Amino acid sequence: MAVSSAVARCPSITSCRGDHPKPSLSFSFSLFHSSPSNKASSLRKRASSSLVVKCGFEAGVGVMGTKLGMMTFFEPSGTAVPVTVVGFREGNVVTQVKTTSTDGYDSVQVGYRRVRDRKLTKPELGHLQKAGTVPLRHLQEFRLTSVEGFEPGNQIVVEDIFKEGDLVDVSGNSIGKGFQGGIKRHNFKRGPMTHGSKSHRALGSIGAGTTPGHVYKGKKMPGRMGGTKTKIRKLKIVKIDKDLRVVMIKGAVPGKPGNLLRITPAKIVGKNIPKN
Repeated sequence: MAVSSAVARCPSITSCRGDHPKPSLSFSFSLFHSSPSNKASSLRKRASSSLVVKCGFEAGVGVMGTKLGMMTFFEPSGTAVPVTVVGFREGNVVTQVKTTSTDGYDSVQVGYRRVRDRKLTKPELGHLQKAGTVPLRHLQEFRLTSVEGFEPGNQIVVEDIFKEGDLVDVSGNSIGKGFQGGIKRHNFKRGPMTHGSKSHRALGSIGAGTTPGHVYKGKKMPGRMGGTKTKIRKLKIVKIDKDLRVVMIKGAVPGKPGNLLRITPAKIVGKNIPKN
C-alpha cells in the first residue's frame, strides 16, 4: 500500500515502470541482436565517418641517417665550430606514396638501412617487394602538402634536397639516463648540507593533505630520464662531403653514436609550411 501510494505521487517512478516508449533501449536491442555482419558493417561506417587524421606537415621530404660522432670544424675564417657528423647507409628509398584518395592524406614513406631477408617478417618483406626495393630496417613517413614527382623506388639524394647553410630539424631518441632524482631530472635545488638540516637531496612536499588527498598528475618527481624522442630545431648544415657521404651539422643532436636520426628541412611557419 505504501509503495503504490509513493508510485502514484512520483511521476518519475511511474515513467520508469514502462508507461512511455524507450527509443534508446530499442536502438541498443536492435544493435546487439543484429547479425554479426550487419553489426560489423555499421561499426565500420560509423568509424569511417568519424575518422579524422591530424598530423603536422613537414617543410619537405627528409632523409634518415646515422650519428657517427662529434668533432671540431674550422671555418675558412678560422672559427672553431662544434659539429655532429651524420653518415648515410644504403637506403633513403621511397617505399610508398600515400594520397588523399587512398589514405586520407598525402605523405611519402621512406626506407633506410638495408638488412638481410631473415631480419624482417613476411608482411614487411611483401610490403617492400611491392615497392620493388631491397629489405630495409627503418620506415618513416613524411607528410607533405603535395606528393607530385614521388614514385616507389625513387632514391632520395641528400645533396639534392639540402645545401650548405640550410637549416634542418633533427630528431631521434635521446640517451637514456635511467631512474634519476629531482635535482638531475628537473633541475631542483638541494637543501642545506649543514646546520642540522636533514633534507639534502630529498624531493620535499608533493601536495596537500586531506584536500585534495592525492598527488596531481604531471607533478615533477623522480623517475626515468631520457630515452625519449627528441627534436632539435633549426640546426645549420656546415658542410656536405660527397666523397665520404657525410653531413656536418652545427651543434649536438639526440642520441649516442650509431643512433638513428631523422633530418628534415626546418619548419618556418608562413614560409615553407602553411599557417593553418
